[in-house]
Amino acid sequence: MHDSPSPWRFCTAPCMDWTDRHCRYFWRLLTRRARLYTEMVTTGALLHGDVARHLQFNDCEHPIALQLGGSNPEELASCARMAEDWGYDEVNLNCGCPSDRVQNGRFGACLMAEAELVRDCVAAMCDASALPVTVKHRIGIDHQESYNELRDFVGTVASGGARVFIVHARKAWLQGLSPKENREIPPLNYPWVYRLKQDFPHLTIVLNGGVTDIPACESHLGKVDGVMLGRAAYQNPWLLASVDQALFGDAPRGQSRASVLEALMPYIDRELARGGRLNHVTRHVLGLYQGIPGGKRFRRVISENAHLPNATSDVLRAAMDYPKAA
Repeated sequence: MHDSPSPWRFCTAPCMDWTDRHCRYFWRLLTRRARLYTEMVTTGALLHGDVARHLQFNDCEHPIALQLGGSNPEELASCARMAEDWGYDEVNLNCGCPSDRVQNGRFGACLMAEAELVRDCVAAMCDASALPVTVKHRIGIDHQESYNELRDFVGTVASGGARVFIVHARKAWLQGLSPKENREIPPLNYPWVYRLKQDFPHLTIVLNGGVTDIPACESHLGKVDGVMLGRAAYQNPWLLASVDQALFGDAPRGQSRASVLEALMPYIDRELARGGRLNHVTRHVLGLYQGIPGGKRFRRVISENAHLPNATSDVLRAAMDYPKAA
């Protein structure tokens, strides 16, 4: 259907407290083609913390990108080298997160006011690693009101070596809005993202923000190189099962929700054998039967039992008895 689609044609967003390795393993059972992103990891956490805990992933998760939060070129270069050593396929710099904690560390969305610094960070990361260095950002912050400011940011950062820009099509207000409000209140402005692709045809432009289903993805893909879904993929993960066929032209795999959960069972058993907790994995499957009769009962059985100390995969099997869908 498509001649060699972009590796960024469909991506899942980095979501704090959501897109951990258990989530990504589950999602990979639903789609082979989606590009998966880690939660944001700060440079400080990698340089001074438990590296394995932050960087460990399952081989099946490829293609997988590590998202970094930071603003010091040398530190980001060290972390980009780590990403390559650990086998990631991409390293992504966060220039879009608006939380106070992030601003105080001088990274995230506030970096949109410092394009030259972001360029220098990207250049240092490119020098340190052979991985693609990509940037995820907003269309502006606070009183950046013009498309020209967005275009200049992308142009400056691209001069540091970034070739892929994932653009959340909302501004971020650094004062007065919570991170949750920043995902919902600033209006979406897709035409600016489309315009970036026109102005930078040699760059890969990926659109993020407010995309909730496959038809919307198909519509945007007429104007940009890729789309990224965050909350929609998490809250209704079954939509990922149609990505490979609808967006990449792959043959249907004949999956059902039940077959996906059956495929997850051995992983759960391995994690429990290593001392993991059932709810650390099953919290990511709660939305699998969204909108299906029995789906609420499925959620309830898991929510009420998976956190118990001795819970096993039998909890998930019991929950699977309720939905009336394949």
